[in-house]
Amino acid sequence: MLSSHHVSTPAQCDFSGLWIPLVTPFRGDAIDHEALRALTVRMRRAGVTGFCACGSTGEAAALSHDEENAVLASILQASGGLPVMMGTAGCHLGRMLERVRELGQQPLAALLVPAPTYIRPSQAGLLDWFIRIASASVHPIVIYDIPYRTGATLELDTLRALARHPNIMAIKDCGADAAKTQALISDGELQVLAGEDLQIFSHMALGGHGTIAASAHGHTEHFVALLELLSAGQLEPARAIWGPLQNHIRASFAEPNPAPIKGWLARQGWMSAELRAPMTAASAALVEQICAIELPALATAPGSCAAK
Repeated sequence: MLSSHHVSTPAQCDFSGLWIPLVTPFRGDAIDHEALRALTVRMRRAGVTGFCACGSTGEAAALSHDEENAVLASILQASGGLPVMMGTAGCHLGRMLERVRELGQQPLAALLVPAPTYIRPSQAGLLDWFIRIASASVHPIVIYDIPYRTGATLELDTLRALARHPNIMAIKDCGADAAKTQALISDGELQVLAGEDLQIFSHMALGGHGTIAASAHGHTEHFVALLELLSAGQLEPARAIWGPLQNHIRASFAEPNPAPIKGWLARQGWMSAELRAPMTAASAALVEQICAIELPALATAPGSCAAK
């Protein structure tokens, strides 16, 4: 029996657009829920498509399950009805399945699930991992393909096999394999979301569906406008936004994520720049660099993102 919150209609399973993998604000090592809710509201009003709770940008590896649940509750409270996907990671299948069933009671758009970390299983092991998780979940699954974090590479044939599962809908693509990305887009069986922010333009121009972009915590309206233009095939005006936006993206990842973007957010007065060990704050010089980046004003013609 599916939860009453189960996301089942095709429209609700559309992961196109700009998703924000929200940072988790801390204050004195406690989660700053007031800052998290305020940040969620700001992103919502900027026109984003949806949110990802407890991803790598949200420092989920440093959170207990109770803390993850509290973070999710704050984001859902402030999301204004925008869809929320939940990061769900681990390396113990039994505990993962238990967590997936727990999250079945939450009104989620999807679960964002990476390969098991550290273990480096075979392709058959990876296939079994995702199929068993997808079969246990009442929510759609977005595969998080990020081998430089997990140590496991999902090969194209494995992803094509996973795409046949009715509950596996999309992939956050951080695989750094352009041929695999193009093949997945061409297949059309999975919605393909750019997971590397500097690849957003090329990814969308090739026919990708959207992005989960940590750097879009800053200059969010520019990212929203960029995605809208790229989705409409308007490459020239999109290039005008993309050129200067790349400086912001590069600076946002010049030191380990999410330290630079938390530093930027702190300079806006929106939250503290605190992180949990072993993460450390971004250097003052980098934060100054990010804050000094200026982007041109967006066009405000009727129908543009900036006019909404």
